[in-house]
Order: sequence, then structure tokens, then C-alpha cells
Amino acid sequence: MKFDIIIIGGGLSGLTAGIALAEAGKDVALVSAGQSSMHFGSGSLDLLGCDEKGNDVYKPLDAIKALNSKHQYNKLEDVSSLAGVAKQLLERAGIATTGNATSNHWRITPIGGLMPTWLSMEGMATIEDPDHMPWRKVALVNIVNFLDFPTKFLAAGLRDKGVEVDVKAVTLTELQKLRQSPTEMRSTNIAKVIESNDLLVKLAEEVYKVAGEDYDMVLLPAVLGVTNSDKSQQLLKLIKVPAQYVATLPPSVPGVRMQTMLRKRFTALGGTFFTGDQVTEGTFEDNILKGVKTAKLDGTVLEADNFILATGSFMSRGLRADYNRVYEPALGVDVDDLGLDRKTWAKIDVTDAQPYMEMGVKTDEKLRCMRNGSTISNLYAIGSILSGNNSIKRLDAAGVDMLTALQVANNLIK
Repeated sequence: MKFDIIIIGGGLSGLTAGIALAEAGKDVALVSAGQSSMHFGSGSLDLLGCDEKGNDVYKPLDAIKALNSKHQYNKLEDVSSLAGVAKQLLERAGIATTGNATSNHWRITPIGGLMPTWLSMEGMATIEDPDHMPWRKVALVNIVNFLDFPTKFLAAGLRDKGVEVDVKAVTLTELQKLRQSPTEMRSTNIAKVIESNDLLVKLAEEVYKVAGEDYDMVLLPAVLGVTNSDKSQQLLKLIKVPAQYVATLPPSVPGVRMQTMLRKRFTALGGTFFTGDQVTEGTFEDNILKGVKTAKLDGTVLEADNFILATGSFMSRGLRADYNRVYEPALGVDVDDLGLDRKTWAKIDVTDAQPYMEMGVKTDEKLRCMRNGSTISNLYAIGSILSGNNSIKRLDAAGVDMLTALQVANNLIK
């Protein structure tokens, strides 16, 4: 099988590149092993949340200019322009967001913290200034026995900011079956029960009973809208008082929704999706990748003019490590291990910046992969598999995913 472009990896970076290329008329195939890290998402996307010293970033475009030279943003032509294109791409996929690259806003975390972020999905609770809370009195409304919405932590975090918080709980008889097992009382399962049984009006009535009109804001767990935002937005309107969502612990319904809608957009544009599969090897000739084989296609070679590696970092097994080395398992491209001895890959204090987080594949200035010290002219890398950034400390994972994907897409479209 022959395509214009084959993308290896189906997370945020791979889907962003796939959609951008398909919109430009390219024949694109995407090979994905399955779920991506979007299932752990917060409903928000980060561009740059913390600077090199760990301080919150208010103006991300300004702070990006001060990043060290290894950061992958330095290989992008225009961060501001690409950030605008990313927001528009999401909108065309049906994902409405608030925010822009000029100024961060702050999202409420599942454990009550405030984190700077770039874009937030419609309906998510956000704050423009972390030092000035917009609410005096809040009702924090959970579903009985739903443990992935830690209301004690959330309430404590909001109270620390001077907000008066009352914790409430609602229940629906239709959720009783899920309550028989704590492992079933998860956000995605709750969403299925409520949406498939058309319980939005009933849930809205229960929320209004406990919250009424005595609060500036009602905060709810984000457990609606797995496939699109219609149900989640409908509930907010039915409650009849100001209400917004706060992300839960994984699995994340907003994250699953984003992945679902991006996949739908990619296939609607004519993209080919090989899901539940993974690339196992590639054939190289004269520093050109000619084709790849996968675990499920029984020896069939997938050929393309260009390839994009978007398999992620250690969590998604795009990078792996043994006692001696860090390596990229699919195609054997070169990895930048920062020249560190194995004993120095990690630090004992878990809160420290971990050196291994900045390891990743080596690329040239156009984000083309290196293999055995030479540039592979038609193989690009995007997203968290790239070296040079610690996304946990800098809060830049989504920005690196989307903007490097769009940069490579631009390179290939030109």
C-alpha cells in the first residue's frame, strides 16, 4: 500500500499532523497502537506554563523567547502563527476552546490547584488571574460514590484562595448498578449511563435542588460528552444557574472527547486509520525510509513519500530504556541521551526536574530524524518523542505536540 505520508502514532501530535495534511489534499495514513495520553487530559492544552525557574508564565509568547536553545520551539518558524492555526484546526474538528497564545489563563486541577494554560475546552472552569478569584461562594457538586473527583482537595484549594465552598452531592437511581463496584464508577461509564438514558433533565434538577441560586458558581465533575460537547453544554443550560466543569482524575471525559473528535475529523477528510497496530520495522535505502511493516498486517509493507514519527515518549513506549541506553524501538533512529551516565538519568527527589524527561530523538533544524549520525531525508519527528523539553516542569506538552506537528505539515505541504 502506498500513501503520500504515513504517520506513526495516533496521539495529539499525530492527529494534528494528519488533519493538517489531509486538509491540504494529501493521502495520509495513520498507524496507532490504541489509546493515547489524551485519555489523561485535563480539558486544557498547555503552550508554556512555567519558565526555566519554575515560575508561572503569564505571557507565553514572551517567555518562549527566553527558552534554552535545545527546546523544540526554536525549530519553529513562527510560534504565534502556528498557535493560531492550532486553535482553528480544533474548531474545524468541532472542538471549541477559550484562550490564546498571548496570555495564559488558569485551570482548576482535580486536586484543587491552579495551573496556567493556553486553551481550554468549552465549559471548563477557568480563571483569568490566579490572584483574583471571580467567585465569592461556590457549590462543589459531586455524584455520590464517584471517587475520581476529590472534593476535599478541591474545596481546600479554593478556600485557600478566599472562596467560600459548600460541598454537595447528587445521585440518580440509574447509577445504582455502577455503584456495586467502585471500579465501574468511573467518569466514562457515568457518561454512558446518563447520556444513553437521557437523564440530563433529571440530573439538572438534582443539581439545582442542592445548589439553588445561593452561589456565584456551581462546579461539577467533567463526566459528560464522550463523543462531542452537546450533552455537556446542554446540562449547563438546564441547570439554570452559572455552572462549569472541573477535570476529574483519569480517565478524562474531555480528553477522550478530544481524541474521538480529532479521529472523526481525520477520517472524514479521507485519512486512513490503522488502529490497534504498531510499526515494528522500517526499510532504509541511502538515508531514505522506503516503507514500514506493522505487527498486524502480516508482512505487508506500507510505503510513502514521507513519514512522521509521533509515537510519544516513555509513557506511550515511543521511547524505551534498558540498563544501558535509551532507544527508539520502531525505526532505530538516534536518541539524544544528553551524554548522561545511567546513574544520573533520574534524581532521588521526585519533585526535581528529571533529566531523562528531556531525552528524545535527534532531529535537524527541519525536524528530520537522524539515524546512525545521518539525516533521514523523508522521516520527521513531532511531539513528545523529541528531545529538549521537560513537559512536566514547563507545562508545554500540548503546544509541543500541536506546533511541531503543524510545522512539519507546513514543510511537507510546501
